[in-house]
Amino acid sequence: MAKGKLLVIDDEERLRKLLARILQLEGFEVIEAATAKEGLRKLEQEVVDVVISDVKLPDINGIELTKTIKSAYPPIEIIVLTAYGTINDGVTAIKNGAFDYITKGDDNEKIIPLVNKAMDKAILQRRVADLENKLSSRFGFDRIVGTSPAITTAINLARRVATTDTTVLILGETGTGKEVFAEAIHQASPRNAKPFVAINCSAFSKELLESELFGHKAGSFTGAVKDKKGLFEEANGGTIFLDEIGELDHDLQAKLLRVLESQQFIKIGDTKTTKVSVRILAATNRNLQEEVNKDQFRSDLFYRLSVFQITLPSLRERRKDIPILAKMFIQQYASKVNTQITGATPGFYSKLEGYNWPGNVRELKNIIERAVIMCDGTELDTSVLPYEFDATPAAPGSASTFELSAIEQQHIMRVLKHTQGNRAETARLLNIGIATLYRKLKEYGLE
Repeated sequence: MAKGKLLVIDDEERLRKLLARILQLEGFEVIEAATAKEGLRKLEQEVVDVVISDVKLPDINGIELTKTIKSAYPPIEIIVLTAYGTINDGVTAIKNGAFDYITKGDDNEKIIPLVNKAMDKAILQRRVADLENKLSSRFGFDRIVGTSPAITTAINLARRVATTDTTVLILGETGTGKEVFAEAIHQASPRNAKPFVAINCSAFSKELLESELFGHKAGSFTGAVKDKKGLFEEANGGTIFLDEIGELDHDLQAKLLRVLESQQFIKIGDTKTTKVSVRILAATNRNLQEEVNKDQFRSDLFYRLSVFQITLPSLRERRKDIPILAKMFIQQYASKVNTQITGATPGFYSKLEGYNWPGNVRELKNIIERAVIMCDGTELDTSVLPYEFDATPAAPGSASTFELSAIEQQHIMRVLKHTQGNRAETARLLNIGIATLYRKLKEYGLE
C-alpha cells in the first residue's frame, strides 16, 4: 500500500526519474512533470500530498510556483530543490509556504526523512480538513433543509451575519430550529475552532442559572465546595447560545448586559472581574418588545441583543418544505432502526401538509420517528399517524380554522393528561422550560 502520493517537478529528466524511482522504492506513489504548467495540470487531475519542485523551471520560477500551489491547495506540502549557490531561493520559498528545501545533488538519503515528515504533516492536514468538512455538514447551514422563500430568507440572513462578531437574536415559535441556526452561525464564523456552548435559560432557577452562566467561588453558598467555571468561561473565544432569553431574571439581565458591553463579569462570591471574548447568540419564542413595554424585560438589554434579528418561520408558513423534511427524517429513522422502509404514500404526505404543526419541525421529526417504529411494511401510510391527524384535512396547503393558541392549549392539555398532571414531566415532553409551562398554564387558565 502506497504511503502517499508525490508530484516531482523537474525539467532534468534523468534526475527527475532517478528521484522518482528512489521514492517509489520507499513505498510512495509518484507522478512526474517536466514543467510548472504540467505540474499544475496534474494537481487538477489527481489528489497529491507532497510536491517536490526544482526552483529553476523553464516556464515558471519554483518560488512563484510554491505560492500558487499553497494558495490553491493549502493541505499540500512543498519541498524545493535548489542548486548550489541558490539557497536564498529555498529560504524565500519557505516564506512563500514551502515545507523545506534541499540542495540538489546532496546525498539522496537526506531527502527520504524530509519527505516522510512532509507527508505526515500533509496527511494530518488533509484529515483535519475532512473532519472540518464533516463538522460543517453536521452542524452547518447544509443541515438546514428547505427551499421555501421563508426559510431561504432566514438562511441568507444567517449566512450574512455569521462571518461577523455581531450579537444575533433568533426569534420563532418552539420547535422551529433556533439552536440549529445558532450552531450553523457559529460553524460559519471565525470562532468555529472554539467552543459552542448552549443553555436553556428557562431550565434553571435564578440562583442556579447565575452559577451556570458565570461560575462561583468555593464557599460562596451552601454546596459550593470548590471553584466552578461558568459557561461564559467555557465558551471563551467561541460562542454562547442563550435559549429562552425571555425567561431571564431582571438581576441576571443586568449582569448579561455588562458582559455584552465590556466582555467581563464577576463570579458569585468573587471580588475581581473575569474577562472573556465570547459572541452571544440569543433566542426566544416570546415577543420581547411586548415584554419591554410591560417592564418585564430590560429595554437596554433588548436593544443590545437585537442588533441583528432573524425570525424563523413556523412550519405552517413553509408547507412546501414538509415533504422534503419528512423524506429526510424517514431516511434517517429507517436507517437508525434498520427497517426496509423506502418512503410514504401520497395520502401520508397530504395529511402532513394539512396538519397545523403547533410543535413545528421538532414535532414533525417526532411524528416521523413514531411512524417508522409503527410501520410494518415498506411505506408509511396514514394508519401510523397519531389520532389528532384524523381530523386533519388532507388537502395540501389548507389552513386550520383553529387559532394557534387553541391548538397549543389542546396539545398542552393532552400531554398533561398523558403525564397524569406531572408538570415537570409535561415540560420535558414538550421540550420547554418549567417556567415557560407555568406561564402558558396561567395564560390559558389551566392552573
